[in-house]
Amino acid sequence: MDKFVIIGGKKLAGNVKISGAKNAILPIMTAALLAKGKSVFHNVPHLNDIKMMAHVLRVLGARVEYENETLSIDTTHADYYEAPYELVSKMRASIYVLGPLLARCGKARVSFPGGCAIGTRPVDLHLKVMEALGAKIEIEHGYINAVCDHLKGAKIRFEKVSVGATANAIMVAVLADGVTDLHNVAKEPEIGNLIDCLILMGAKIDGRDTNHLQITGVDILLPIETEMMPDRIEAGTFLIAGAITGSRISISNCVPEHIQSLLDRLIQTGCKLNVEKKRIEIIPPSKILPVDIVTYPYPDFPTDLQAQFMALMSLSQGESRIEDTIFPDRLMHVAELNRLDANISLEKHVAVVSGVNSLSGAMVMATDLRASAALVLAGLAAKGKTTISRIYHIDRGYDKIENKLQKIGADIKRIKG
Repeated sequence: MDKFVIIGGKKLAGNVKISGAKNAILPIMTAALLAKGKSVFHNVPHLNDIKMMAHVLRVLGARVEYENETLSIDTTHADYYEAPYELVSKMRASIYVLGPLLARCGKARVSFPGGCAIGTRPVDLHLKVMEALGAKIEIEHGYINAVCDHLKGAKIRFEKVSVGATANAIMVAVLADGVTDLHNVAKEPEIGNLIDCLILMGAKIDGRDTNHLQITGVDILLPIETEMMPDRIEAGTFLIAGAITGSRISISNCVPEHIQSLLDRLIQTGCKLNVEKKRIEIIPPSKILPVDIVTYPYPDFPTDLQAQFMALMSLSQGESRIEDTIFPDRLMHVAELNRLDANISLEKHVAVVSGVNSLSGAMVMATDLRASAALVLAGLAAKGKTTISRIYHIDRGYDKIENKLQKIGADIKRIKG
């Protein structure tokens, strides 16, 4: 397996162009199933998760092509309704095919999904939505079997906010008869991007950016050509890279309001920010101040930046506390950061970070996508050499992160396994 070798302690300088958002394009790829014909999406990053979703769609009969950050999906002959274990088990986001398949084919057979090992992530909310709209659900031999001759709108209130269940509910409801009212829905920008694409396809959806969506079903949707939103998690990761290395860098092709919760915390650490419409410059402080964070659904602090912010806090001048309410078990990076001489302890599901003066390079292992990013950030700041194994995790969500870091002065190399 490939590894990263990082010689830390280098100052960074320059600009990083942020790629398209992984968490936006994945559900939108499956939404293409809702309209027969060829849809084209621009600003699509070259990521393993997107390759995997493309494989899933090809199994379903779609023709998928990718070149120069443009993804085309022709669903004219996508009439197969089973997403097999061999593919779905490798990526959590494969569950997004459930709603579109049910709406398109009247049935779906989808293996229970896999992905990063960051705690229990049940699909019960997805299934309850399908049942509320008239589907019959059976669980058999590790597969979800959903059948429905006639989808009908319903009133649904989510027990808790779920990005995945919200996306699946929207995609199945747009072709259901009547009106579907969704309450307590996720408001993440990626959900907004999905709604924009569906409206462009001909869907009728009211309530974007609120916790209540009203969807009036239509008879048919049409293929589209559009551009994906920038990746707010990648944007946040590179801003933290500037802060943790004491470097003045900037990011472009970003939407600052999408990461306002992070920007607020960075200011509390002592960073200064020059924020423009699609560009942010970070000016790091001489001393990093400790800041507590608790992750919550958007617009609060995102779980997908928790690990990276913990790496930054490991070099703060004091003690900070970090709690993840979205995935309470998403703390496996604590042990690996401590291998770099961080001082982090766990009190139940809360990480207590006692800042140290410096980190030291070591051999570490990535445990999930965002933990990988945290280790890269820590390695950039650490003294000496850091070797990170199992970096296939990071290739799931960051488009050639080592190339982008090299361009702004980082000493990072990919060693082929």
